[in-house]
Amino acid sequence: MTVRFGGFKAVDDLDLDVDAGKLTALIGPNGAGKTTFFNAVSGLIRPNEGCVRLNGHDITGARPYQITAAGMLRSFQIARGFPRLTVFEHLMLYDQHNPGENIVTALFGGWRKREGETAERALGVARRLEIDHVLDNRVTEISGGQKKLLEIGRGLMAEPDLLLLDEPVAGVNPTLAEQIGDRLRDLVAGGLTILLIEHDMALVGRIADHVIVMAEGKQLATGRFEEVRNDTNVQNAYLGGGGIDHAVGQ
Repeated sequence: MTVRFGGFKAVDDLDLDVDAGKLTALIGPNGAGKTTFFNAVSGLIRPNEGCVRLNGHDITGARPYQITAAGMLRSFQIARGFPRLTVFEHLMLYDQHNPGENIVTALFGGWRKREGETAERALGVARRLEIDHVLDNRVTEISGGQKKLLEIGRGLMAEPDLLLLDEPVAGVNPTLAEQIGDRLRDLVAGGLTILLIEHDMALVGRIADHVIVMAEGKQLATGRFEEVRNDTNVQNAYLGGGGIDHAVGQ
């Protein structure tokens, strides 16, 4: 994949695979092209060259809602929400199989059955992510870490095969960051595939099955965390040789 902005290549001939049922971390210094890559994969922008395949199907250039329906969903670094809605209502909104309001469901009562099923799923997702105790809180009343978990929960309500997460623990206190990491590992153990961008190297080292390093739009290294952290090219990419540990102040 290549993505250009004028003469600048934000993503430069990047070629990578995400293994099903694994948690893959995409890391690299600021400006490496990670979020641009996410934007291209998720349909927010179209790559200038290359293609995106999900479960063997070409989804290049598809609209975000079509990509979601195909089984891929992404979160954003800044958690979004509707200020007047509760956590429970946010989860309910993201049911991909909601038939909506129409005369048929109104006359024959199908909406009641579907809404009950959606409510059960929303409660199950909240329990799984350990945010069921704030279900009745408005999104403005919960902590930053809980908003991150809600963002993940909204993604789970869409029942994706592949979940893209953009810095899921950014701005979160260490205790809650560890909890989010544990929940992500639980989701992968349950069969979900996750690709995440993350700058918290301690978290990446703890939860990632596989790590891909980007720098200047290119793939710099790939392998297990212990392998890439000792790669000379990776160390040079992070603060001129300070290495990954130095980049995160460890």
